[in-house]
Amino acid sequence: MKKEINPKLIEFIGYLGSLLSCITFIPQVYLSWKSQSVGDLSLLMILIVISSTIVWLTYAYLIKSKPVFVANSVVFVLSLMLLYFKLTF
Repeated sequence: MKKEINPKLIEFIGYLGSLLSCITFIPQVYLSWKSQSVGDLSLLMILIVISSTIVWLTYAYLIKSKPVFVANSVVFVLSLMLLYFKLTF
């Protein structure tokens, strides 16, 4: 007999993954803002991240997944900040 996993545990794992995904971009955004230097950042990489987060946001909306939506919303905003820095610094 298969034991079911507690839905609250599943949601917690989703939010934990979301948090970890979000914080991966924070050091780069902070360093870029503080140094006002983004020469080492690839514009193509930033555009790919922005594109992928748009796809993930669409997916999260369609399946009604709050953790996926929250994580990708934050990553989207941070990626837009990096794009802005890349275009202005």
